Amino acid sequence: MRSREHAGIVARTAGALLAAAVAMGAVAGCGGSDDGRSVTLLTHDSFELPSSVLDAFTKATGLTLKIAKSGDAGKLASQISLTPGSPKGDLVYGIDNTFASRPVEAGALAPYTSPAAANGAADYALAGAPGLLTAVNRGDVCLNVDSAWYDAHNQAPPTSLDDLVKPEYKGQAALLDPATSSPGISFLLTTIGQKRGGWEAYWRDLVANDATIVSGWAIAYNQLFSAGTGHGSKPIVVSYASSPAATPGTAALLETCYRQVEYAGVLKGAANVEGAHKAIDFLLGPTVQKVLPTSMYVYPVTRDIPLPDGWATRAPIPEWTVNMPPEYIAKNREAWLQQWRDAVGR
Repeated sequence: MRSREHAGIVARTAGALLAAAVAMGAVAGCGGSDDGRSVTLLTHDSFELPSSVLDAFTKATGLTLKIAKSGDAGKLASQISLTPGSPKGDLVYGIDNTFASRPVEAGALAPYTSPAAANGAADYALAGAPGLLTAVNRGDVCLNVDSAWYDAHNQAPPTSLDDLVKPEYKGQAALLDPATSSPGISFLLTTIGQKRGGWEAYWRDLVANDATIVSGWAIAYNQLFSAGTGHGSKPIVVSYASSPAATPGTAALLETCYRQVEYAGVLKGAANVEGAHKAIDFLLGPTVQKVLPTSMYVYPVTRDIPLPDGWATRAPIPEWTVNMPPEYIAKNREAWLQQWRDAVGR
């Protein structure tokens, strides 16, 4: 969900910031769990769960869940890949399918298959990482538009990737650098998947049509997007299929989505392996899965978890997305990024 880009301390929605301060302040920690009474979760900056949920974990297991945050999903994947066998925590959450190959290839993960995975999470299993990563949530990356802005300007909003390069949408899009942004690389993969051999020309056309490219989601959504907290000038932005649930008057373009799934895994060399197993089981349980939409604006993976009221209309799960195997992304990522830089002049 997740995922849904998590630049700096800015979460996916402004409202999540307050929840983060309240819920995380008492449990933030770092380092492995060697006292047997706690388990340390390494995660990205947008991890948010209510304090009542964390308390429920303690009540159910007798363990305290310590949270150590570490930048966005790309940075998180890189950091745990640098310390295989000597982790700074017991488990990791927030590795998405665009960066999953890094910790897998580095040997930073230990196998564990949660019994709860059979109830939905296994549907998102990674073929190249059997038993190493367990899906926790889905947060598809899509173009979002400010419907209210278009109504006010008597203009029809775009509906596809092709529309973004048309003259009538000149200068309206806030896009993301795929080298520094998790949803940024997801959107790049969308263009590669939809445009095939013509994706580089498509990006050149985007630049020629005055699309703005920034380093991360927080800048694009909170500062540049006209419906964001900064009330910027751009009515088109790269965000998530679930974002309209938090931002009234906006819509996701469901034909421009990349399927982003976030995973949890036990870290090789964890001090509290049993605690890590319990934490993954808990992440897949109804206590966590039910609050994922309202806490992190992502979709649960466990079956039969109802979405909040209004989501079916404002933030439906995309029926069709671009999706690529992590090993295919890993094989081509650096070449694609260089081709992208050449196309946009960076």
